[in-house]
Amino acid sequence: MVQKYQSPVRVYKYPFELVMAAYEKRFPTCPEIPVFLGSEILHESRSDDGAIHIIERSCKLNVDAPRLLKKIAGVEYVFFIQKNTVNWKERTLRIEAHNETFANRVVVLETCSYSVHPENEEWTCFEQSASLDIKSFFGFESTVEKIAMKQYTSNIKRGKEVIEHYLKELISQGITFIPRWTPPSESGQKDEQTLAVGRDADDIPVECGARGTTKEQAGSSCSPAEAVSPDADKLDADYIERYLGQLTPMQESCLIRLRQWLQEMHKGKIPKDEHILRFLRARDFNIDKAREMLCQSLTWRKQYQVDYILQSWRPPALLDEYYTGGWHYQDRDGRPLYILRLGQMDTKGLVKALGEESLLRHVLSINEEGQKRCEENTNLFGRPITSWTCLVDLEGLNMRHLWRPGVKTLLRIIEVVEDNYPETLGRLLIVRAPRVFPVLWTLVSPFINENTRQKFLIYSGNNYQGPGGLVDYVDKDVIPDFLGGDCVCNVPEGGLVPKSLYQTDEEPENSDHIRLWTETIYHSASVLKGAPHEIVVEILEGESVITWDFDILKGDVVFSLFHSKRAPETSHKEATLPSTSIAGDNMQLIDKTWVLGVDYSRMESPLVCREGESIQGSHVTRWPGFYILQWKMHGPLPCSGTSLPRVDDVLASLQVSSHKCKIIYYYEVLASKDFRGSMSSLESCNSGFSQLSGATTSSSQSQSSSHLSR
Repeated sequence: MVQKYQSPVRVYKYPFELVMAAYEKRFPTCPEIPVFLGSEILHESRSDDGAIHIIERSCKLNVDAPRLLKKIAGVEYVFFIQKNTVNWKERTLRIEAHNETFANRVVVLETCSYSVHPENEEWTCFEQSASLDIKSFFGFESTVEKIAMKQYTSNIKRGKEVIEHYLKELISQGITFIPRWTPPSESGQKDEQTLAVGRDADDIPVECGARGTTKEQAGSSCSPAEAVSPDADKLDADYIERYLGQLTPMQESCLIRLRQWLQEMHKGKIPKDEHILRFLRARDFNIDKAREMLCQSLTWRKQYQVDYILQSWRPPALLDEYYTGGWHYQDRDGRPLYILRLGQMDTKGLVKALGEESLLRHVLSINEEGQKRCEENTNLFGRPITSWTCLVDLEGLNMRHLWRPGVKTLLRIIEVVEDNYPETLGRLLIVRAPRVFPVLWTLVSPFINENTRQKFLIYSGNNYQGPGGLVDYVDKDVIPDFLGGDCVCNVPEGGLVPKSLYQTDEEPENSDHIRLWTETIYHSASVLKGAPHEIVVEILEGESVITWDFDILKGDVVFSLFHSKRAPETSHKEATLPSTSIAGDNMQLIDKTWVLGVDYSRMESPLVCREGESIQGSHVTRWPGFYILQWKMHGPLPCSGTSLPRVDDVLASLQVSSHKCKIIYYYEVLASKDFRGSMSSLESCNSGFSQLSGATTSSSQSQSSSHLSR
């Protein structure tokens, strides 16, 4: 398996030329990097104007590996080839390195770049990426991989420290400014660039304090509170430290790589960085598992419009009075504090009076509010706060709380929260646990993630009072009065819900909202080989707008739009695969006897949609009639003559693990005067959670225009 690494953008608050002077102090040897034993120049060249300077070196490394492994391998040191290309005109340095030792068994590739900060030309950005592919190594492949990754990650942070060390050394010598490169025509002479890659930095002619960075300014370190992202699509190392916390180099790499994948697949429509990080933590930074979990959650949010709960959900008066939970300041670590007096809550009465749907929606609104409060506290306290603390008071818990339908509702709510809000609970403090609590815990604990269970602290009786109790986690002046503190808590006291408020069996849950467990504005469909899924939209007059929004949950499909004057017949077709039966959510409309160009015509060019993509688009109709939206399974195009199939198509066909694709879709017909953007009712375009770009595809174009945005 190929191991990959991608660094965040690291910013040096020094000019490019000064950073290059510090970088060159690493050669030919660098005592600050013990593993780097020395280097030898193999090749060196310059452009005629001196703007481009290329150096190729052989670098000798002493890898920290067991003596036995070195003896088996028959080598004491490892050699790498490093090629440095500096462009003084563009102010960039590109570093490419690969291993020379065991090149036929192990492939190590590394690329680094230094460039000018796009928003401040006096700052320098650094990025780094690498890959490790161990093909074979005397049966020690796993051991070598672990050693290599450990060695590499330990040297990543050290590399930045070395550059900063040499920058400070230059400044202590009075070197605060190095003039930029100028072409020979401007300088009046064809001199070599003031600073050449490979030249000893001690021989560099410089101006001390002439202009540019002063000694005081240059000596200032990069403050996390002043984090400036050099590119909106990239992550700055200082931003990560300020808003996301301390991460190891490999954890940073996982975050950046998953974020890049989401940007490519969803075209900028991605969750906030702290939310992506939560899913990575929930899966121990396994990118594949975190990606699967996150994509399922994003689909769930979109299907059930969870992004809008804080704006649309208004708790019934019954919940305000009998739901014994609420937010209450924060704990000692700055986490928002939520208090739940579960022992005083009539769970049976709430379920019978409101139903599961309202309770789930209320719990989801609490989680959404918790994420919002974490962001606010991050800005308030100046440090990353990504989770909250929950204080649960079990005083009054009895067998009534073990009512089977109530426990079932609780388990379903826990399941939804665990799947979609991982790593949001920083600590759970359970106080005054009665004797019946172990019974409830036995029922509930198997449904709670192991990482979450480790955050539980349980106190029975009055053990929560005094040292080692609540005061270790919550300031004394915010401990609620009902727990012996001095702070008045506005959490409702609860009580029994009057039976007169219970719903009858015939009475449905009173909700104007989409039901999270049963309803959604999105439809799901299967797309099978030889059996596309098709829907028909009848347009009675021209200049209407058909809009669509669909996600590819599994497989690759081709989307097309057709028009016909004839009304197609609704029918379920048989698949070409005898072993596969058509699911009830697959519909075919275009009759096999119909001829394209005669019975129906194509309105949109076919669009290949890959698994994981989210597609939104629209079409302004020209004529009345029947418009057919079609999704069919994507496969390589048939070859004609000597033409060969595209490599992408061949790879895509090999990756398809079954003959079934899954999609969810929503469509709507609007009058042209009501049309705004690619889809006026597109839920995801206004998602505060997803940080989607505010701009959608506009439609002030011709009547036959079509817009597709991924």
